[in-house]
Amino acid sequence: MTADGVASNSAASNPPEPAPVPLVNIANILTVSRLALVPVFLVALFWAGGHDTLWRWIATGVFIIASITDRIDGDLARKRGLVTDFGKVADPIADKALTGAALVGLSLLGDLSWWITWVIIGREIAVTLLRFWVIRHGVIAASHGGKIKTLLQAIAIGLYLLPLGGWADLLRWAVMGVALIATVGTGVDYVVRALRLRAAGQAKVNA
Repeated sequence: MTADGVASNSAASNPPEPAPVPLVNIANILTVSRLALVPVFLVALFWAGGHDTLWRWIATGVFIIASITDRIDGDLARKRGLVTDFGKVADPIADKALTGAALVGLSLLGDLSWWITWVIIGREIAVTLLRFWVIRHGVIAASHGGKIKTLLQAIAIGLYLLPLGGWADLLRWAVMGVALIATVGTGVDYVVRALRLRAAGQAKVNA
């Protein structure tokens, strides 16, 4: 075999490593922008006492824009190979910050019962703690149900933000009720998956 053949085989067996993903990319920029929109949203929500029609529309618009970036940045990161460790950490933080700010803000204004806010926030905190609890055994990937839960929460919050008047109360309650069922249901699913992952990890250690 010639030297060229040896070099060719060596190159084939050791392909070049892929270029590292740059930290500053469109997906991460969208994630950071969503986080930056949280204080803008809160200012709009509480401006003029919190129940001014114009400012409620503005707050709703900011919330919708921020929520849309959540879907876009994830799709871009996967399709363009822009997944980074920073994005994995910052994306869920931005999501929880936006949702939590909206829920707490609505409850402070008396538009949403506090128990609903605590159920949703409590679930998010519990799932985050579960992830850390089993992280040495593996990562609990986001489920399809979790994505539906996030969408339902966003729609429900949007309905509460909109200055639609009392006629929309039944619609708000119905959508929020479905969102709560999805929130609790996916939370239970995360607990089951975490317990299975931990048991599997401990079984490997003991084997």
